[in-house]
Amino acid sequence: MGGVADVFRALDDETRRLILDELAASDGQTLFEICTLLTTRHRLSSTRQAISQHLAVLESAGLVVTERRGRSKFHFFNPEPLTEITRRWPSVVGKEDP
Repeated sequence: MGGVADVFRALDDETRRLILDELAASDGQTLFEICTLLTTRHRLSSTRQAISQHLAVLESAGLVVTERRGRSKFHFFNPEPLTEITRRWPSVVGKEDP
């Protein structure tokens, strides 16, 4: 799994954030399913190769994990790296400014 910098770099791209949104809404999707959702819901016309590269960045950062079932590869959202960030910099809701 990547470090905090890898997570921030992965989240710095709108397409990767959309991919995570789709996986968070419906986990365990194939590359074909992700490409279809990005095209129909978000009007993105990226190639399968480009989406595959985005998924590789997300996987390197630990935000996506994969599972092979036969010839299919399923992608799952892993929120743990985001949880680690919120543990490192917890919210200060309710505190007054000095």
